[in-house]
Amino acid sequence: MNPTPPLSRPAHHPAALTALAAALLLSACASLAPTGTALPDTPVPAAWSGPGGQATPGQSATALADWWQRFNDPTLTALVTQALQANTSVRSAQAALRQARAQRDVQQAGLGPTVDASGSAQRSKSGSTGTSNRFQAGFDASWEPDVFGGNRSALNASEADAQASETSLADVRVSLAAEVAVTYVELRGLQARLAIARSNLAAQTETLQITRWRVQAGLASSLDLEQAIASSEQTAAQIPALQTSIAQAISSLAVLTGQAPGALQASLGQAAAIPQGPSDLALAFPAETLRQRPDVRTAELRIRAALARVSQADAARYPSFRLSGSLGLSALTLGTLTNGASVVNSLLASVSAPLFDGGAARAQVRAQEAALESARVDYEATVLTALKDVEDALVSLQGNRERLERLQAASSAAANAELLARQRYESGLIDFRSVLDTQRTLLSTQDSVASTQASLSADLVRLYKSLGGGWSPDAQPVETTTR
Repeated sequence: MNPTPPLSRPAHHPAALTALAAALLLSACASLAPTGTALPDTPVPAAWSGPGGQATPGQSATALADWWQRFNDPTLTALVTQALQANTSVRSAQAALRQARAQRDVQQAGLGPTVDASGSAQRSKSGSTGTSNRFQAGFDASWEPDVFGGNRSALNASEADAQASETSLADVRVSLAAEVAVTYVELRGLQARLAIARSNLAAQTETLQITRWRVQAGLASSLDLEQAIASSEQTAAQIPALQTSIAQAISSLAVLTGQAPGALQASLGQAAAIPQGPSDLALAFPAETLRQRPDVRTAELRIRAALARVSQADAARYPSFRLSGSLGLSALTLGTLTNGASVVNSLLASVSAPLFDGGAARAQVRAQEAALESARVDYEATVLTALKDVEDALVSLQGNRERLERLQAASSAAANAELLARQRYESGLIDFRSVLDTQRTLLSTQDSVASTQASLSADLVRLYKSLGGGWSPDAQPVETTTR
């Protein structure tokens, strides 16, 4: 529908005033946009089924804020702190949050009127006539009443997107802290395995020297010598592989903390103990845990944003109203510009409605409804993944604890057996095959102990992450200042 022509004197045009009053009346009506998030029903168990996952009613769950400090490793704490400040993923998520908040402000500004100021000076001449001047100055204002709630729905969608960007940033921080901790634990585990390999290589080298002396004395065969050489070389071959993995882990930590690869070689190259976390972790119930996970909250906000966009698309099918007006001065000379006779004003009320668009508006509604359904499915998948993360961490943690106890007992026995075997071989009481078997068993069990200790600490880190990583929906808004 075409807009009505500008009105020079509103008092003489009651039709314009009627349109204005109708628009204001309609704008006061409640929005037709549906409300609510309508979260899908997702099966959430009453308690964890994994070992050690039973929460006690009335028992407070362990506070997870700054959980990495519970490992009592200053180096780990420093690395996580540095990563949360300088990691590129965090900075990118912070920029995305600032963008989402700015988009929300743009939508919010669209709900109010807009006012523009203008001024012009014109000098013209036509043919033989004299030149003429015209000076103009004034204000233009316009407002689109949000009668059917389309603009309000767009604002709600932008607000939900901004909140989702905030929780996405929190999720990045949670994942980053866990990744730094797991990589650091793996580094210390690799360094422990390297020390074990070197210690066993030294023992095997000593045995090799004894075997050479025995062969020279005719007390052992060349077969024993070749077996001793093969065993020591196999152990020596593990050392370069471990050194490579250690260098790669240090480079990964450097990149995670926003530094160039190799920047942490001096500070992390020296071996240290594998950090061990506490075992007195009281779990929250599954429903409470889901509220503590930023990824679940993000998925919920995505549903809210999609629902608002459905309302926005539906409102686009109805008429839209617009009010605009101008007040200014127009004169042929600057001196008469302030004369009361130079005042010019106008008021325009317009309405437009879609008559035929080939079904595009309805198709747009269906598209947004499909996006809403996709967001619901994503929410269900996020909840199920969150529950699985906790269950998997509990099972792995319990299994590695039992495995570590067995391996430590086996390692102690293997060390005693290797010592006895070497002593008896030096005395000529047993053959060399027994020495080889005990040395291989010792290296294998000690290496498995170090690997399992690292896996146990990594499982605890993953459990902290799966429980929400210390994020709280009631926490203060995430700081987004740039470095």
